[in-house]
Amino acid sequence: MPNLENLKKQAKQYLRWHRDGYHPVAAEIRAALPRFRHLDDHQVLGASFKLGDAQELVARQLGFEGWQALKAGALAMNTQIKQATTPAILSGIEAQLYVADVKASCDFFTSKLGFAVDFVYGDPPFYGMVKRDRARLCMRLVCEPIFVGDIRQREHLLSASITVGTAAEIKQLFLEFQAAGVSFHQGLKKEPWGAKNFVVLDPDGNLVLFAGPAD
Repeated sequence: MPNLENLKKQAKQYLRWHRDGYHPVAAEIRAALPRFRHLDDHQVLGASFKLGDAQELVARQLGFEGWQALKAGALAMNTQIKQATTPAILSGIEAQLYVADVKASCDFFTSKLGFAVDFVYGDPPFYGMVKRDRARLCMRLVCEPIFVGDIRQREHLLSASITVGTAAEIKQLFLEFQAAGVSFHQGLKKEPWGAKNFVVLDPDGNLVLFAGPAD
């Protein structure tokens, strides 16, 4: 859990976004605060929204009933961390892809690459996640160019790297994607360091590496 000062700053940021009419924050407010759930985005942004509301939003997003409960939980968490004798274990990582259309991107990963939609967020969607087995990919809507020209393909800049367990699986996966009509930045090849991999090019120019052992 972030420290309390950072959470206070986060609440103030939500308050500023609401005052500025920042569209994506409306979905977050509606999802977390019951009294806003019957309102559409424009109504949420036009409704009264104070610092206490923003603090409650932060608290509910972290699983607490309200700001006071969060403060008590943060104090208890900090105490537990100080008393811990073993380091925290990082249990997973999720790559984030920048896309021009979250729904279209989810459709590509589900129809072509065999992923399933875990969730999409916003109306219209501005964030989402797809998953296949233990692989997770997040989709973040960006309405303007992130990279200049074709630098990602020219410099082979990967957006995500996904591994499989055996040489047979990486070949099978490549053939599966090939049959689905997927565009490849790099076909299946054996690397000098012993891996066998290929790179998929998604509709937004993201390069996703799939890798496995060569033998």
